[in-house]
Amino acid sequence: MEVLIKRSARRKKTIQARMVGDVMEVTAPEDIPEGELQEHISRLKARMEKKTTRRDDAKLEERACHLNRKYFQGKLAWKGISYSTRQMKRNGSCNISERTILISYRLMDMPRWVEDYVIVHELAHLVEPNHGRRFKSLEMRYPLAERARGYLIAMDRMARKGS
Repeated sequence: MEVLIKRSARRKKTIQARMVGDVMEVTAPEDIPEGELQEHISRLKARMEKKTTRRDDAKLEERACHLNRKYFQGKLAWKGISYSTRQMKRNGSCNISERTILISYRLMDMPRWVEDYVIVHELAHLVEPNHGRRFKSLEMRYPLAERARGYLIAMDRMARKGS
């Protein structure tokens, strides 16, 4: 998300953020130290991203239904599937007892076939909770599974090098 910072001599204490298209505009006091401002921006950015992900959950539900029909004959049922801004290391998770699925919001910026793989992976956990042979055969119903897994590994390595 692009951030545009506007410093104001009239503003004394508060920091304000609003979305203008795809840009988060931040208005801050002129004399706030840069480090302190960046901390505020980081928190505001996370809050804005949460708002954005809620709108995309309906699309995620739609994708999961499509993939369920295509690879599981529509036999699977879940209570909810949504994006999570709290999953920084995992791509997805499935709570089998609650029958809920979380998909990392980071996947929103990846190719759709990669996100679809993660959804199929988590849907497969509704049938098989572990990563054994039966699970692998369910996961491999998705024809781009190997390719998507390689893509995710490469992205993970690049992210670790960058930090």
